[in-house]
Amino acid sequence: MRIRGGIAVLAVVAVVSGCAQGGDSGAGAKVRPAAGQQPLQAPPARALDAYATKLRASAAVAERWGLARVPLKPPAPPAKKPRITTRKGFEVVGHEERGLPPVFTTVPTREKIVFLTIDDGAEKDPAFLRMMSELKIPYTAFLSDYLVKKDYGYFARMRDAGVGLNNHTLHHPFLPALSYDRQKREICGMQDVIEKRYGTRPVLFRPPFGNYNADTLRAAKACGITHAPLWNEEVFVDRWAYREWDRDIHPGDIVLSHFRGKEHWKGTMTDMIRRFLDKVTAKGYAVARLEDYL
Repeated sequence: MRIRGGIAVLAVVAVVSGCAQGGDSGAGAKVRPAAGQQPLQAPPARALDAYATKLRASAAVAERWGLARVPLKPPAPPAKKPRITTRKGFEVVGHEERGLPPVFTTVPTREKIVFLTIDDGAEKDPAFLRMMSELKIPYTAFLSDYLVKKDYGYFARMRDAGVGLNNHTLHHPFLPALSYDRQKREICGMQDVIEKRYGTRPVLFRPPFGNYNADTLRAAKACGITHAPLWNEEVFVDRWAYREWDRDIHPGDIVLSHFRGKEHWKGTMTDMIRRFLDKVTAKGYAVARLEDYL
């Protein structure tokens, strides 16, 4: 009875709709197309049609770049940022008491997301920029001036695409071997370069090789740095490397790679991104923007 009633209601709605569209047979009546020929005009139908079109476009882009699957879309950034603390065992003496930038490898979250970060600036592959733009994959760059200065414009295009450009020192030295003053010159000097060339002063800093001491973090704080993200995994063109014993990725992990090409790798940066995306997507992870969580 309920099903029949529902059909009756639908029939009435159909009749009313027909009348509203000029369904009488007078001379001024509109000619209605035969069933099955109407374009998708109802809002739900338009939405479904647009969604299907978007899926097909995403699949075409993924296929064009040789991906096994379409990358997953990350959730919206959190309204309340997670509290970032230094990873246990990564502290320096007086770390919290002196308010030094936290050193961390993972962002606390329950979402199945990871963060891609890319260091130094040696390779300047235009295909990489196109790939990341077309796939809409967020990432964060940590730059060293002795490499970036060979083509500041390349990283300006990166900035214009919404990529955060951050501090990886002027010359990529082993910082713990330097005095506090020399470390400060390396870090503050790179702050000045990024501000001059790209218009913003970074708040993120990654020490070269992941090595630092108390002077490093003191100098970074004095230069305006608020966070010192390291990484939990590293992706190369032909393999992954892991910090954790389980050799796996986890929610909120920071992944490291480098601006490298065939001169250093057995492949290109686009090959590296393909390896990165195929793994995280297969495991059900999306790529989010690190700055949105700090």
